[in-house]
Amino acid sequence: MDRKAKKNAYREIAHPMGVFQIINKVNGKILIGSSTNLPAILNRFKAELKMGSCRNVVLQEEWVQFGPDAFVFEQLEILEPLDDPGYDPAEDLRILEALWAEKLKPYGEKGYNKQPKTTT
Repeated sequence: MDRKAKKNAYREIAHPMGVFQIINKVNGKILIGSSTNLPAILNRFKAELKMGSCRNVVLQEEWVQFGPDAFVFEQLEILEPLDDPGYDPAEDLRILEALWAEKLKPYGEKGYNKQPKTTT
Protein backbone atom coordinates (compact mmCIF):
# COMPACT_ATOMS: atom_id res chain seq x y z
CA MET A 1 0.00 0.00 0.00
CA ASP A 2 1.48 3.36 -0.99
CA ARG A 3 1.61 6.37 1.30
CA LYS A 4 -1.39 8.12 -0.23
CA ALA A 5 -3.53 5.00 0.13
CA LYS A 6 -2.46 4.65 3.77
CA LYS A 7 -3.45 8.26 4.47
CA ASN A 8 -6.83 7.75 2.84
CA ALA A 9 -7.39 4.52 4.78
CA TYR A 10 -6.50 6.32 8.04
CA ARG A 11 -9.02 9.08 7.30
CA GLU A 12 -11.76 6.49 6.84
CA ILE A 13 -11.25 5.02 10.33
CA ALA A 14 -13.77 6.23 12.90
CA HIS A 15 -11.69 7.75 15.69
CA PRO A 16 -13.07 8.29 19.18
CA MET A 17 -14.20 11.87 19.68
CA GLY A 18 -15.07 13.66 22.86
CA VAL A 19 -13.65 15.62 25.77
CA PHE A 20 -10.17 15.25 27.26
CA GLN A 21 -8.16 16.66 30.12
CA ILE A 22 -4.48 17.17 30.82
CA ILE A 23 -3.74 17.06 34.55
CA ASN A 24 -0.70 18.46 36.32
CA LYS A 25 -0.25 15.98 39.20
CA VAL A 26 1.99 18.41 41.11
CA ASN A 27 -0.37 21.37 41.46
CA GLY A 28 -3.69 19.88 40.35
CA LYS A 29 -4.19 22.25 37.42
CA ILE A 30 -6.10 20.90 34.43
CA LEU A 31 -6.74 21.73 30.81
CA ILE A 32 -10.07 20.74 29.31
CA GLY A 33 -10.57 20.39 25.56
CA SER A 34 -12.48 18.47 22.93
CA SER A 35 -11.70 16.93 19.56
CA THR A 36 -13.15 14.81 16.80
CA ASN A 37 -10.02 12.64 17.15
CA LEU A 38 -8.99 12.20 20.79
CA PRO A 39 -5.87 10.06 20.20
CA ALA A 40 -4.57 12.58 17.67
CA ILE A 41 -5.17 15.66 19.83
CA LEU A 42 -3.52 14.08 22.86
CA ASN A 43 -0.53 13.04 20.74
CA ARG A 44 -0.35 16.56 19.32
CA PHE A 45 -0.29 18.10 22.79
CA LYS A 46 2.44 15.71 23.90
CA ALA A 47 4.54 16.46 20.81
CA GLU A 48 4.09 20.23 21.11
CA LEU A 49 4.98 20.16 24.79
CA LYS A 50 8.10 18.06 24.14
CA MET A 51 9.17 20.42 21.35
CA GLY A 52 8.46 23.53 23.43
CA SER A 53 5.85 24.82 21.00
CA CYS A 54 2.57 24.44 22.91
CA ARG A 55 0.26 27.42 22.32
CA ASN A 56 -0.83 27.36 25.96
CA VAL A 57 2.11 29.28 27.41
CA VAL A 58 1.39 28.51 31.08
CA LEU A 59 1.02 24.78 30.38
CA GLN A 60 4.28 24.84 28.42
CA GLU A 61 6.11 26.66 31.23
CA GLU A 62 4.89 24.19 33.83
CA TRP A 63 5.76 21.23 31.56
CA VAL A 64 9.34 22.54 31.55
CA GLN A 65 9.25 23.27 35.30
CA PHE A 66 7.75 19.97 36.49
CA GLY A 67 8.69 17.59 33.67
CA PRO A 68 6.63 15.20 31.55
CA ASP A 69 6.08 12.69 34.35
CA ALA A 70 4.02 15.30 36.23
CA PHE A 71 1.28 15.24 33.58
CA VAL A 72 -1.53 12.81 32.81
CA PHE A 73 -3.50 12.83 29.55
CA GLU A 74 -7.03 11.41 29.84
CA GLN A 75 -10.23 11.03 27.88
CA LEU A 76 -13.12 12.35 29.99
CA GLU A 77 -16.07 11.46 27.80
CA ILE A 78 -16.52 9.81 24.44
CA LEU A 79 -19.15 11.24 22.10
CA GLU A 80 -20.92 8.57 20.09
CA PRO A 81 -21.63 9.86 16.59
CA LEU A 82 -25.18 9.91 15.33
CA ASP A 83 -26.00 7.44 12.60
CA ASP A 84 -26.55 10.24 10.10
CA PRO A 85 -24.20 10.80 7.13
CA GLY A 86 -24.56 14.58 7.48
CA TYR A 87 -23.88 14.64 11.23
CA ASP A 88 -21.48 17.38 12.32
CA PRO A 89 -20.34 16.80 15.92
CA ALA A 90 -18.93 20.31 16.41
CA GLU A 91 -21.88 21.69 18.41
CA ASP A 92 -22.22 18.54 20.51
CA LEU A 93 -18.50 18.66 21.31
CA ARG A 94 -18.71 22.34 22.24
CA ILE A 95 -21.60 21.64 24.62
CA LEU A 96 -19.89 18.62 26.20
CA GLU A 97 -16.67 20.60 26.70
CA ALA A 98 -18.63 23.47 28.28
CA LEU A 99 -20.38 21.05 30.66
CA TRP A 100 -17.06 19.56 31.77
CA ALA A 101 -15.53 23.03 32.13
CA GLU A 102 -18.50 24.10 34.27
CA LYS A 103 -18.05 21.02 36.44
CA LEU A 104 -14.24 21.17 36.82
CA LYS A 105 -13.67 24.95 36.53
CA PRO A 106 -10.20 24.75 34.93
CA TYR A 107 -9.49 28.49 35.22
CA GLY A 108 -6.96 30.66 37.02
CA GLU A 109 -5.23 28.78 39.82
CA LYS A 110 -7.22 25.61 39.03
CA GLY A 111 -6.34 25.26 35.40
CA TYR A 112 -4.96 26.22 32.03
CA ASN A 113 -8.19 27.20 30.26
CA LYS A 114 -9.14 30.82 29.71
CA GLN A 115 -12.20 31.99 31.62
CA PRO A 116 -15.13 32.13 29.18
CA LYS A 117 -16.57 35.54 28.50
CA THR A 118 -20.00 35.98 30.00
CA THR A 119 -22.75 37.37 27.86
CA THR A 120 -25.19 39.77 29.47
